[in-house]
Amino acid sequence: MTLGPGQSLADAVSAATDILRDAGVPSPRVDAELLADHLLNVGLGRLRAMMLGNAPAPEGYEALVAERASRIPLQHITGVAHFRYLELAVGPGVFVPRPETESVAQLVIDHVKDMPHPRIVDLGTGSGAIAGSIAHEVPGAEVHAVEFSPFAHAWAAKNLAPLGVHLVLGDLRDALPELNGTLDVVVSNPPYIPAEAVPNEPEVALHDPPEALYGGGADGMELPTAAAASAARLLRPGGYFVMEHAEVQAGWISAMLARTGNWTTIRTHLDLNGKERATSALLADPDPGNERISQ
Repeated sequence: MTLGPGQSLADAVSAATDILRDAGVPSPRVDAELLADHLLNVGLGRLRAMMLGNAPAPEGYEALVAERASRIPLQHITGVAHFRYLELAVGPGVFVPRPETESVAQLVIDHVKDMPHPRIVDLGTGSGAIAGSIAHEVPGAEVHAVEFSPFAHAWAAKNLAPLGVHLVLGDLRDALPELNGTLDVVVSNPPYIPAEAVPNEPEVALHDPPEALYGGGADGMELPTAAAASAARLLRPGGYFVMEHAEVQAGWISAMLARTGNWTTIRTHLDLNGKERATSALLADPDPGNERISQ
């Protein structure tokens, strides 16, 4: 079936699904429906009900399907990325947040749930997904966010301003010195892809900004190491640090944190797919009389 003018909505979505499947799009049916709903703005439930009748395909649908078939990210076409309870504005110049990162935000939310006024910073916030989710879901939290890229910072500003997050344009290596030693939580999803590792998905390789992907150095560990050093600077003793990473980097991250002597209770966490997606630790008390342990 081909996609063309004058088709019913059901036939158009079916044809779009075939086109996207042939193009290698991972979720062709869902993307075909989401593109139709982007034009109709009725919600997926209503859209699927309309497909049972004779509703016509929306004008402009064929062009959007062609864009997606060229592997332009769905979120760049619709301008929206869904993350936990938020709809985030995204587009060229900002990393599109991934579902697996939702579990990293959950670790922070669970940690601070009994604190009346936790102070939190998100280093390398990108679109603001983690910082925004924490601000939205933790009443009373004081949330800061740091982003280096002016392009990503502009997207984050749009997303975070309504949520009361304090956003700064700066380098995660040295940002927010005025908060040194005062924060309860530092969270980070820094770039961590090794220099020679080119992502397989065209949506990532061609459209996510390189500065949001590559962590620096042959092993990609320059920025994750810097994020850990900044966390040690910013946190109060006993403060909580959690960082996302690739599953193959979990052992390296844990060993790096242990090697510094700054951290205790080092733990690796699984995402919803059972992959070792994040590592957390508590900042050790600088009193040399306190025992530092790693597990």
